[in-house]
Amino acid sequence: MTTEAMFPTTAASPTARQVWTRARGIALALVLLLVGAVAIAVVRSDARHGELDPRSADPYGSRAVAELLADRGVSTRVVTTLDEARAAVGPDTTLLVAVPDLLTERQQTGLHSATSGSGGRTVLVAPGGGAVERLAPGVTADPALSIDSTLAPACDLPAARRAGNADTGGIRYSTHLEADACYPSRRLATLLRIPDPAATASAEDTPGDTVVLGARDILFNNHLDEHGNASLALQLLGSRDHLVWYLPSLSDLPDQDDERGFFDLLPSGWLWGTLQLLIAAALAALWRARRLGPLVPEKLPVAIRASETVEGRARLYRKANARDRAATALRSATRTRLAPLVGVPVTQAHTPESLLPALSAHLHGATGDGQTLHTLLFGPPPGDDAALIALADQLDALEREVRRP
Repeated sequence: MTTEAMFPTTAASPTARQVWTRARGIALALVLLLVGAVAIAVVRSDARHGELDPRSADPYGSRAVAELLADRGVSTRVVTTLDEARAAVGPDTTLLVAVPDLLTERQQTGLHSATSGSGGRTVLVAPGGGAVERLAPGVTADPALSIDSTLAPACDLPAARRAGNADTGGIRYSTHLEADACYPSRRLATLLRIPDPAATASAEDTPGDTVVLGARDILFNNHLDEHGNASLALQLLGSRDHLVWYLPSLSDLPDQDDERGFFDLLPSGWLWGTLQLLIAAALAALWRARRLGPLVPEKLPVAIRASETVEGRARLYRKANARDRAATALRSATRTRLAPLVGVPVTQAHTPESLLPALSAHLHGATGDGQTLHTLLFGPPPGDDAALIALADQLDALEREVRRP
């Protein structure tokens, strides 16, 4: 059995209870943050369940519009893939794209190619800058949103004039094309109707066109009965016999070459929030740092007895269960005092090859055994407080033996 096996090692690291005591505040904060995030997600999911879905009767659903259109002989069909939406395009069909921004660039370009020249109507609901430029070339979205939600028509479009004021305030658009610009907010329209040049010549009664709507409010169940929302929604979606309601879904997977990475799928708000948390953590670390530079020695304002210093340091060692560090301090001090007594330079006092032979030659009997001296002066840390006290007694006895004439 080796000497190391005779002395169980001492853990100078904190115990599990000490780790929990120090980390419970951070753990509690993380738990509260997680619970809050889950609660917000649940609340928002309940409030927005079936958003813009013509089958949903929730406040933010659109079942009321579909029911009113059905009373007027307009059928509504929900599609969830780009292929279904492109196949349904025709002169007697209105295609409503509920969330254009969810489509990839290639999907947006392909959808525009399918609707251009079809003779039908395409309604784009609140498309952003990149989406509207690909789905309705020549139209630009302004970064600043409309201040007011309820706006006046201020245009010659019959559907808008009959509806009157409506909740179209949202994204504002500008275009250099010949178009009906309605419901302006600060001189930019929140509703555009752009005739389709490729379909105008072939369509006899109702030429094809694209309607860009800056807000979703007129389609929601809880806003349909306000102002002229119902009239405007029915006229925009009921100009053809069939309405195809395109709701992009997870099953509408993009092409392999158009796949986006994980960070591309994250909303920009999450990325900025993560950056802010990292900055806050760095600032907190600087604030809590104990030392921002090298230690500067200072004179104590009062004289402190050496015994008090020793007792204070001993209490710190005991509180941290640092028996190994206490034993190291005792052995190092003993070696430093013994080296000059046996003719070894102090610089070599902590080298077993230099100190132990000189001690063995100076001592006689069992005390001068090399293995015993090595275990006593360079051995493993004690396993408990009793072993630490015994080590201190043995070191004192060794020093007395060396000092004896």
